[in-house]
Amino acid sequence: MVRTLLALAVSLLVAAAAPADDPPRVVRENIEWLDVWIPGNSVKDQPRVLLVGDSITRGYYKTVEDRLKGKTVVCRLATSKSLGDPGLLDEVRLVLGQAKFDVVHLNNGMHGWGYTEAEYAKALPELVAAVRKGAPGAKLVWAHTTPVRVSGKTDQVDAKTERVKARNTAAAAVMAKESIPVNDLFAAVADHPDLFSNDGVHFTAKGSAALGEQVAAHVLKALGTK
Repeated sequence: MVRTLLALAVSLLVAAAAPADDPPRVVRENIEWLDVWIPGNSVKDQPRVLLVGDSITRGYYKTVEDRLKGKTVVCRLATSKSLGDPGLLDEVRLVLGQAKFDVVHLNNGMHGWGYTEAEYAKALPELVAAVRKGAPGAKLVWAHTTPVRVSGKTDQVDAKTERVKARNTAAAAVMAKESIPVNDLFAAVADHPDLFSNDGVHFTAKGSAALGEQVAAHVLKALGTK
């Protein structure tokens, strides 16, 4: 009996002394923001779509909403949080827990430059799992991150675009494994510097409209609607 108690005490001490898992590394921007827009709560006869992304998503949201008017209710979760930051999953879970969605269109990769591409890739399956748990039965669509051009010289490609390409490659591999279709927004604007705004990251009204049209088409395809 004494030996048993001593063994138990030793095991408890060893467990207490064992190092805990390292907490996730959190990299935040100087200003963090979150924009959630959930319209049409009184609409009961149309499917609901959630566009998850950032300010670029917020830019093309209106075109998607207009294009799908009368067919779907289009909602958005735009945030500065990035893959690698556990706060992104918290925000996604928060919104998914408050409404039912039939399609979730994901676009994340333009923020979080303090995370490596390896950290970004590691976080991708976690995001997919969180969305599938929070929106069971929803069709998922992944959107590739758009390229970056030099601020004030949008005829030139910014060096950060190489990081975007690496992130898109990592995402493509995960989405192929998860059987999630990819909406290649990168290719849609890569050869059209005229669609970029002067900051090299965001888009002109024409550029946002072009992206929105492509997003709307992918949403309709996911819904099986023309």
